[in-house]
Amino acid sequence: MNDSDGPPAATGLKGVLESPIVGMSPWIVFSLVVGPGRFEIAVALALACTVVLVAAGRLMNRGSSWKILEVSDLVFFAGLAVVGALADQGTLRWLETYAGEVSNIALVVIAFGSMAVGMPFTLQYAREQVDPAHWHTPEFLRTNHVITGVWGLAFLVAAVSGAYGDIVLHDPNDLWTGWIIQILAIVAAIRFTDWYPKVVRARVLRERGEPVAEEPRLSGLLLPLAGLLVPVGIAVLVFENTWGGLSLIVLGSVLTRTLRD
Repeated sequence: MNDSDGPPAATGLKGVLESPIVGMSPWIVFSLVVGPGRFEIAVALALACTVVLVAAGRLMNRGSSWKILEVSDLVFFAGLAVVGALADQGTLRWLETYAGEVSNIALVVIAFGSMAVGMPFTLQYAREQVDPAHWHTPEFLRTNHVITGVWGLAFLVAAVSGAYGDIVLHDPNDLWTGWIIQILAIVAAIRFTDWYPKVVRARVLRERGEPVAEEPRLSGLLLPLAGLLVPVGIAVLVFENTWGGLSLIVLGSVLTRTLRD
């Protein structure tokens, strides 16, 4: 797990493409864009994003194998494009309303399904950044199970939030269920993906008796989320004109200052 044990970290476009977050970006784009009157554009954006990422990945790393997430991206969004092209108006309206939940649930299945078969989808990305000697160590495997599980939970939260807005509130564009909760869940998973491996690496070095910098603190994980409460509060204040927005701005400011100390 030591940085010096593996190959130099990839930089530039190649380094970006080796991140599981990039593999999930078509799903994130789709789940945030889709809604009444936006199904076709959401599918088009997600599919275009998928094709570009897959093509770039093959060109930048010709020896890399196909990943679970890449195949899922292509199959899911190409399938939705075909269904959308052939659907009647009633089916299209249903897709515009519930396709966001369908995509989030699909990712939940992919995440927990890949864990169940012993190949969490983040593992294939992590192996491209770590020396093969570490691929089968308990720490490496456990780290990827945890990160994949967190992504599964994030998209489960997004699915439940969207379903509540659609089925209970009858408002797919509700600010909280359609946007804020889902964005916060995804941002939390993105932040955890960056933070948790550093915690594990520091822990392993300490157990080996090797020099280690200060272990990343929990505040490092929470600080970006606390900072995000301020723009969320501003959005609530502007679009809902409620005191809740002002409360979020104050809470975000206080938490950000506290976590920085």
